[in-house]
Amino acid sequence: MAATATHFARQVGTAVKEKIGRTKRAQAPWYTSLMAAASRALVERLPLVDLIVEVRDARIPLSSECELLRNNLCSSRQIIALNKADLAGRSGSQAWTDYFRRTNCISCGVDAHNKESIKELLGLIQRQVRELRGTSHANYTATVMLIGIPNVGKSALANSLHQVGRISAAEKGKLRHATVSPEPGETKDIKSFKIGSHPNIFVLDTPSVLSPDVPDVEVLSKLILTGTIGDCLVSRKEIAEYFLAILNSSEEYKKWVKLSSDNTVGIYHGIPKGCLTFSEFEGKKKKQIPTDHTQDDIVCHVRRTLFETVSSFDGNISYEDEMGALIARQFAALQEAFHVSAECGEDAHVKVAGKLLNLFRTGRLGHYVLDHLP
Repeated sequence: MAATATHFARQVGTAVKEKIGRTKRAQAPWYTSLMAAASRALVERLPLVDLIVEVRDARIPLSSECELLRNNLCSSRQIIALNKADLAGRSGSQAWTDYFRRTNCISCGVDAHNKESIKELLGLIQRQVRELRGTSHANYTATVMLIGIPNVGKSALANSLHQVGRISAAEKGKLRHATVSPEPGETKDIKSFKIGSHPNIFVLDTPSVLSPDVPDVEVLSKLILTGTIGDCLVSRKEIAEYFLAILNSSEEYKKWVKLSSDNTVGIYHGIPKGCLTFSEFEGKKKKQIPTDHTQDDIVCHVRRTLFETVSSFDGNISYEDEMGALIARQFAALQEAFHVSAECGEDAHVKVAGKLLNLFRTGRLGHYVLDHLP
């Protein structure tokens, strides 16, 4: 991460630490009584399961480590699953899985919404279970525990493993579903899902656990940016400024050069307007909802805006004040791209920040790995 992006990261992390300090609480606000109880329950169950799958966020492979497992040396009983690999990009995820393998940890990148990716993880789980059991017969039952910090996608993985595993085993019956939410801490209890037959393998979806200790400011800022910790502890504008500092220091925006107004007369849903008939274009225009920032045409407009603001900036973004000036210019331009009315006043930038963070967190604004390889 560039030095200026690190500066914005520290601003976010410091602001949160100071806010927590003012509350004079003995523990971090995210460490609720429910999480404390879940932590105790998981510690009791860890020795009883056959295999542990620690789910981490592929964008922050080190920062998303689960403290409950920190003292457990990597072994054949543990798999590190780097979920959201699609948000980190293939090369970023592969570099980290290679790193973990060099440190004798079993690891794989996974996308909970990609069937082929789930099949690979399921195959790895089945191989490890057979190896641990050390037997060729299949008349036994094994239990696999998914464990991890908030919002790394454990429940989404449990659902996908259940669906793919049941189909692969040609089993009949109603599929069960774990509750999935973009908000951290949605899972409240331990639920079991069958993911294989011959042998019978069950996966346990568990509540999220995060250390009650406040991490250092840079780790804290990454956890907030990726949505592990809710946005309530710091303003969304500050979090969005941190993301823009990362974007501006990266190569991601250069991938959107074809969207620049210098290269095309207009784009609708990624299609040059000239490729559409007048009636087709008008029909698509009528379906637009200006306030829905997830529409492809608005996402294209946002990407184009970001590319043009960065590429036309003649300052030196290695200086903090000049990076700040660029970010201020981007907020003004994004207000138009997101169709946020100027009548919103001071709330306009808050609305822009919320929409921008949603696009980042859902992978619409490029691939990022925020942790550096040791």
